Parts: sequence; C-alpha cells; structure tokens
Amino acid sequence: MRSCLHARGKRARTTRTERTAIDAVKTAVFFHAHPDDEALLTAGTMAMLAAEGHRVVLVVATSGERGQADLDPGEALGAARIAELYRSAAALGCARVVNLGYGDSGLAPGGGIAEDRPDNAFIDADAEEAARRLAAILTEEKADLLTTYDPAGGYGHPDHVQVHRVGGRAAEIAGTPIVLEATVNRDPLLKGLRLIRRFYPQLDVRAFERAYSPGEAITHRVGVRRFARQKRASMAAHASQATGADTRTLGVMLKVPQPLYRLVFGTEWYVRRGLPPGTRLRHPFEVPPKG
Repeated sequence: MRSCLHARGKRARTTRTERTAIDAVKTAVFFHAHPDDEALLTAGTMAMLAAEGHRVVLVVATSGERGQADLDPGEALGAARIAELYRSAAALGCARVVNLGYGDSGLAPGGGIAEDRPDNAFIDADAEEAARRLAAILTEEKADLLTTYDPAGGYGHPDHVQVHRVGGRAAEIAGTPIVLEATVNRDPLLKGLRLIRRFYPQLDVRAFERAYSPGEAITHRVGVRRFARQKRASMAAHASQATGADTRTLGVMLKVPQPLYRLVFGTEWYVRRGLPPGTRLRHPFEVPPKG
C-alpha cells in the first residue's frame, strides 16, 4: 500500500518511522450511534483497515429501535437492526461487535418529549458512566484509535451528539492515542445541494449549513474506492433502512451505478483535533508531520 502525507497543503514524503506506524498491526474501535451509521460514514475505512490486517471493532450505542422502517418502532425493529449490523460487520471484516444497549433517543431535536423516550435513552444517560463503559472496551482491546462524530453530530441527531461527548471522554479515560471524528466535507455537500435545489426548490439547504465539518477543518481524507464493494455490501445489509414507502437515503445510494458509486463514495472524512491548520493525511494511522 502506498501512502503520503500532506501538511499545510504541501506533499510530504512518508518516512520509515511513519510507514512503520501504518504497517504495524493495530486495533481501531469505531463508535456509532445506531446500526447503519457505520455503513454511511466509515465502512470503507473499516474494510481497508481489516484488509490490511488490523483489528476492527464496531461499537453501537443503541439498536436503533426508534428508526424509520416498515416495522413498527420497538423491540422487534431493534432486533432486526442488530441482525443487520452483524451482517454489515461481516462484510467489512470486523473482529468484534458490541451494543452498549442504550435506548434510541429518536430523531427529534433533543430526542423529543422525555415522556416519549425509552427509560434508558442514550441522551438521558449519564455521559461519564457511558464513557467509562466504552473506555472499558477500549482498554480491553488496547485500542490505538477510536472514531466518534464531530461536535454537530453530523446532521444534529441527538444520539450522534452524545456519541461525540461520550467518545471523547472515553478516549481520555482509556488513554486511546488517536481520536478521529467521522464527518462529511460540508463544502462539496452544500454545492451539490444548491445545484439540486434548482430542480427541487422545496429543498431546505439551510439545514445543512452547520452540518458536518468545513473542508478547512478536515485532517484526514481516506480514499476507499478499492473497498466500494464492501461498503456497498455494508449498506445493503441494512435492508430495513433502505426500503419503505418514503424515499430512504440508503435506498437511493444503493441505486447508484457501481462506477459512479466508487467515485461518489470513494472518500471518507475525519477530523483529528489538535493538528496544525492545513494538515492533510490519507490514512487513519499516519503520523502527523513534525514542525
């Protein structure tokens, strides 16, 4: 595998030390809010790391039992989505899957009315206690890397925001050295949505103006085109989220022809806090340039 470092917009050679940091067998824990989130944001990276021989662990906070699907929200939907999660994990080469067992808080801002949420809703959980549960997994796995979400929780889902809070604290407790916030480059996303809005004036682009992360904040642009087949299989595993009366995001994505799919979904984006402005890395385990 070839790799290079980009710092402050300039190409840099990969040193032997940096090459060793990538090639050494490591453990990466991917922390997500619900089943199918891994397919949308990190599946290509997970498949790449597994193919390179790294240990990949997938942790979800909830079973997604309040998601939209043909099945009614509740225990049956949660069980179906966990089964789909295991199929997705198998397609990506994951070594372990863990469900922390919190309740799905729902999509409404703030999780909606408290009385409508399950008693153990993730957003109602004590963040410190949840972080310690995740930290125990990180410690057990001797994790070298943890992925969470950006502070906005991507598009603002309350459980995603809680993943950001809990994940960051868990890494502190466990001493996990690398924390990457899975995100999307907001700049091309907004350009594409504004183009689409010419044909669909009802599309509210403003809702995405604070979603995800601006390009200038992104430190990792991971090319995953070679793993498009695995990423697509991960998406397809979540059948409950790709079908239904309404047009579903996963369903639309799975209709994209394979050559175009590799192009559109061939990059995954991450933010690592504390790196110099303009840092451009291409692999989760790359060592940031010094100086």
